[in-house]
Amino acid sequence: MRKILIPLTLVMALAAPAAFGKKKSNEAHHRLKEAAAVFEEIMGTPDKAIPQDLLDKAYCVVVVPDLKKAGFILSGKYGKGALSCRKEGGGWSAPGTVRVEGGGLGFQIGVSGTDYVMLVMNKRGADKLLSSKFTLGAEGEAAAGPVGRSATAQTDGALRAEILSWSRSRGLFAGIALTGATLRQDIDDNETLYGKRLENRQIVESGVAPPEAAQKLMALLNKYSARQQK
Repeated sequence: MRKILIPLTLVMALAAPAAFGKKKSNEAHHRLKEAAAVFEEIMGTPDKAIPQDLLDKAYCVVVVPDLKKAGFILSGKYGKGALSCRKEGGGWSAPGTVRVEGGGLGFQIGVSGTDYVMLVMNKRGADKLLSSKFTLGAEGEAAAGPVGRSATAQTDGALRAEILSWSRSRGLFAGIALTGATLRQDIDDNETLYGKRLENRQIVESGVAPPEAAQKLMALLNKYSARQQK
């Protein structure tokens, strides 16, 4: 019987799509778990956490774990994360996915990873967030969020912003204005998580069930939103 030899390159070519698809799926699910871990760690330190009264008023929450910034003279930012918005009947929606992109002038050398959390404070901002993409500062008024147990005593104009944002890097947690960064929905990752190509607005407004990997993030959002200030 004649042996049939299959070129190694052909085997690799046939296997590559399946391997890539599995890796992408693992990354999308892992990112949801990382978003939950970031939110839990930040909210678990009340004196340095996002103020409870702001979280209680927020329309949507965006968590971007480990956003990368790299460059020499010219720098750029890139990361992926998850968003969830309040449902009309109470609780939080299943998460959609976002990509954060941006660039600017700077003098940082090397690569760093930073966690970001954003609160969308009104319906107008939520509508912008659920569009295909928008730029912070240009299409949505963004400001650095205050840190601590409560923001009610603060009268800074930042509290009137549509979007408040915070960052955590090397253990330091502080408010930061992410002006110039672009948020766009990631339909490819949504397809990975939900099995079909859904836009973020469809996920948020249709009542679709969250994937298993999002269970902890959903539980944390409900837990901390239900907490009352003492």
